[in-house]
Amino acid sequence: MFYYVLKYVLLGPLLRLLFRPRIEGLEHVPASGAAIIAGNHLSFSDHFLMPAILKRRITFLAKAEYFTGPGIKGRLTAAFFRSAGQIPVDRSGREAGQAAIREGLGVLGKGELLGIYPEGTRSHDGRLYKGKVGVAAMALKARVPVIPCAMIGTFEAQPPGQVVPSIHPVTIRFGEPLDFSRYIGMENEKAILRAVTDEIMYAILGLSGQEYVDKYAAVAKAEEAEKAEKAKQDAKGPEGRKASEGRKSSEGRKFPRMPLS
Repeated sequence: MFYYVLKYVLLGPLLRLLFRPRIEGLEHVPASGAAIIAGNHLSFSDHFLMPAILKRRITFLAKAEYFTGPGIKGRLTAAFFRSAGQIPVDRSGREAGQAAIREGLGVLGKGELLGIYPEGTRSHDGRLYKGKVGVAAMALKARVPVIPCAMIGTFEAQPPGQVVPSIHPVTIRFGEPLDFSRYIGMENEKAILRAVTDEIMYAILGLSGQEYVDKYAAVAKAEEAEKAEKAKQDAKGPEGRKASEGRKSSEGRKFPRMPLS
């Protein structure tokens, strides 16, 4: 109930008024039935802008940290995210991926829309990073189409670390549904999951026009943090160098691997 109060009375009208998002390809989102909307993730605002413009309710898988904050503020934040259609997923530990898949399949099993960011985290620099294969596993196991989506302009409106978003033009662009029925029954094959995920990322890339980096966003963030720490130690001179030599980062491709034919 509160989801629709947020969407139509409180948050939705405010977001549409401030950002005046341009919507393209909305006809590709099915009016009924289960489907996955897979998009790039540039900003904290993405969680709320897409639900604000969709006619149907959409449920997102969100990191558990949004739901576990301490004190009154933490409880209010958790209540807000649940009301906004977010499901907490613990991203730590070896079972994190399977937990996310179980939660996602539960949403799809009800015939609902599931929103997912295959990169697994927000882009820290506006580029598109390698997708995780959970989106492919859910699409094949649930036998549902995947609608690629590109958020454009939200990174400039609210980059990482900025609490209050700036007024900036935003475009939300949906692509044609991707049908992976040819891979049904092969959801346990790693090569197939990788191929399906890359096809989804390729479709998102075509909609967003971002630069593509062939590594996971979390890995890229860790590498940059390590480089920054090494530079900090180097600036102190030979006596202050305590960090080990940073790992060599690989060059990113400009696009994902092409899907299997």
